[in-house]
Parts: sequence; structure tokens; C-alpha cells
Amino acid sequence: MERLRGEFSVVADVFGSFPRRDHRRWDECHLRGLMLDGRRKSIQPMAERLPDGNMQALQQFVNQSPWDPLPVRQRTAERLSGVVRPEVWVIDDVSFPKCGKASVGVARQYCGAVGKRANCQVAVSVHAATDTASCPLEWQLYLPREWTDEPEQCRRAGVPDDVVHQEKWRLALGLLDTLAQWQLKAPVVVADAGYCVSTPFRLGLEERGLSYVLALTGKEVAHPEDVEPYQPAYGGLGPPTLPRYRTPPRAVCVLAAEAGADRFTEVTWRQSSKGAMTSRFAVLTARPAGKQSLAAAQEAGGGRNRWDGVLPVQTLLVEWPGGQDAPTDYWISNLPATTPAADLVRWAKMRWRIEHDYRELKHGLGLDHFEGRTWRGWHHHVTLVTAAQAFLTLRRLDPKVRCQPLLRPTGPSRART
Repeated sequence: MERLRGEFSVVADVFGSFPRRDHRRWDECHLRGLMLDGRRKSIQPMAERLPDGNMQALQQFVNQSPWDPLPVRQRTAERLSGVVRPEVWVIDDVSFPKCGKASVGVARQYCGAVGKRANCQVAVSVHAATDTASCPLEWQLYLPREWTDEPEQCRRAGVPDDVVHQEKWRLALGLLDTLAQWQLKAPVVVADAGYCVSTPFRLGLEERGLSYVLALTGKEVAHPEDVEPYQPAYGGLGPPTLPRYRTPPRAVCVLAAEAGADRFTEVTWRQSSKGAMTSRFAVLTARPAGKQSLAAAQEAGGGRNRWDGVLPVQTLLVEWPGGQDAPTDYWISNLPATTPAADLVRWAKMRWRIEHDYRELKHGLGLDHFEGRTWRGWHHHVTLVTAAQAFLTLRRLDPKVRCQPLLRPTGPSRART
């Protein structure tokens, strides 16, 4: 690590917004602590491992110091986007199990880390990704209503007065707006079914001119593309009856199965350590239905009386692996159905890369080791962990050091980064 201190130019760059010399000193010290070996990356054990560590100074720097994390994350996102050159932006959320309830945002809610409802914090993130590299671009801590309904609790945790409860999909759209303000452009937005179930989220992406490939559960309902509504005769009393479909919508999984196995062709989307990742896919079209889709179509048509009853057509990507009795996975996209299936599949499947991010951020860099309780401290910690991962990612992608070990071991054990 001492050898690498001379190569911390990325640190000086992304933390260039710091006007104070002591802040620049402690950000470098903290980043070295995150990247050094050691099971626990909270401040006390890091300070004990660092030759220049000072627990009180590091605590103050992370938890109380008023430096703004946004300029740091903006510069980190700019640097990484230019190097990674992402094919997709992945929207996801990550959870942090907690024992007590004093830490900001902690509530009993679904916790992906344990696979059930538990006491935890949840954060929404946007990542730039390809099949070979990825990095988080922006974060936001999710505040459940249990917090926003208790102003005094929020005050004790230092939550800004203008922060209100927002659903995760609204937080995701806000993060995309922030990235757009930073002049970063999303290639294709990818997210799991937890975001796609919200029709306003899909509409928000389209209003922003963003292309997307979003996972579905298969239970969502739709009409076949060739089904058209009819207009009942007007009886002369009251407002005219809205156009309606003669048949009820059916689940996407049913429509996909009815397409027939002959529609599915084999697609390889990447090479893994175990060989080619291959399965059978079909690109279909349908008209998503449901109350929210109906309301959205009416609004797009100019209101209740002007709506012609035709729901917009969307592209469906369906996976039906060989040996299975029915399709297993589904995605919806606003890209045209003429988009090559290989591209749709590659983008849809690129969400796997984010698990690599979370694994490195948590297990290698201590993303979930933060022991502070405040809003400011949490966002400072996440920003520092993101900067540490950015440094490692830039090192991995640098052709000058690609064939060199990241850290040269000086003792019997190899440093883990």
C-alpha cells in the first residue's frame, strides 16, 4: 500500500473539491484503511491497522465534518464512466442488517441480505456496467414512513428538512435526474421486477427519453398485439362509453407459452468461467394492460373522452431454457421488436455484474461495516467506499498494470483488496 500511495492521483482528483488540507489527508488515510487487509472496516479497527491512523480524527471526518459528498461522487462517476464505457445502467437496491433502530433509516422491512423481513437499512443505487467491469455511480438512502412520520427522530439523525418519504422507484428516477445534471447519459436502463411492477416508473423512464429492459415476474397482464378494442354504441345519455376489449387480458407467462416453443432460438450472451452462457429466447410484442397501464394510455391519448382504446405496444423478451416445460424469465422493453435478440438478452442479463459490485463493496471494502447513526455519516461512508472501489477498478482496467499484482505482498499473507 505504501508503494501505491504515489499512484493515488485518482484520490486527489475526485476529492479536489475539498478546500481543507486536513480533509484531503484523512480521506486518503480512510481509503487506505478500506483497501488494506482486515476483516472489519469500521473506523476503530482501521485506525489501529494504519501507521498514521487516528480514530478520533477519522470519526470526526466521516461523521461530523460538513464536506459535501455530491461533488466527490460526481467526479468519481465521471472518471469511471469514461473508462468503463457502460452498455447499461443498472438500478438496484441493497440492504444492511442492523440490530438497533437508532441508525438512520433502520426499520423492519424486506432485507435482501437475509432473504426475509428484518431490521435493516436499504439504499437505492445506479451502476454503470459491462460484462467485464462495473461501478456504482450514485446512491440514496431509503427512508421508510416510520422515519418520515417522526420529525424528531429524523432531526436526531441529521436528516435534512427537505427529505421526505419516497418509494424506491421514485428515488431511482431522482438518481437518474442527478446523473443527467452531471451530463452523464444512460445507454440502456436495466432493473429487476421490483421496479418494473410500477407503471409510473416505466413512464418516468420514457418521459426522460431513456431506453430500458426491465424484468417481469410473468404475472403481469397484457393483450396480444393484434387484439383491438371496440367502441360501444352511444346511447345519448351521459358521457360516451370508453372503448373496451372483448376479451380479458392474460398473464404474460400465458401469452409467452402460447407463442409456442418453435418461436424460441438459442442465444449466447457471454462467456463465463464455466463456458458459454446459452439459453433459448424469443422476442414478442404485447399491449400491457391493468389499471395503471389503462390510466397511462388514457392520459397519453388526451383524456378520457379522446382515448381511442388502443394500449401501446411493448417488446417482450422471454426465456425458455431447454428441458423446461414452460418459459422461466420475462422482460419488457420500450426498444423496438426489431432490436437484435442477442443485444436484448445481453443487456437483460447484465444485472449479474452488480452482484460482483456488492460483493466487493461489502466483503472487500466494508460497505456494510459503518457503525455511525447519522444521515451525513452514512452518505460520507458510502462515498468513501465508492471512491475506494473506483481506485481499484481503474487499476484493473489500466493496461499498464493489468499484468501486475495489485498489491505486492511483503509478508506471509497476501493483502486482500
